[in-house]
Amino acid sequence: MKALTALFVAALLLLPAAAFANHHAVKIAKKDGIGAYLTDAEGKTLYWFKKDAPGQSSCAGPCIDKWPLYYRESVAPPEGTTAADFAVITRADGKQQTTFRGYPLYYWMNDASPGDTGGQGINNVWFVIDPAAFPPK
Repeated sequence: MKALTALFVAALLLLPAAAFANHHAVKIAKKDGIGAYLTDAEGKTLYWFKKDAPGQSSCAGPCIDKWPLYYRESVAPPEGTTAADFAVITRADGKQQTTFRGYPLYYWMNDASPGDTGGQGINNVWFVIDPAAFPPK
């Protein structure tokens, strides 16, 4: 009986850790016409901005209304990437933002559902991130 109780308690202690890890997981999705791309734990597409530089965001003011920042204090990386690929920067406006291989990550305001990729190619400066080919040369 004691062993069963100990097992039950251990399982209860692990559940929050598993939920935390999933909440902070970045995933790789695939879509015809898009290929492989990064998403958050809920399947919402993550984008990069061609005008950004490693460690620095050029999207400010009204831009972040259209392109909300992606931020997690830590990220559980998907297969094919490492924890070192992800970091956090403090932007000029004082907000924190998660980066992938140095480049800040964003959402597109019009992507309402997991799997939406409506921000791909906007103004030829916003793109999904294929981790196998990022950053582009």
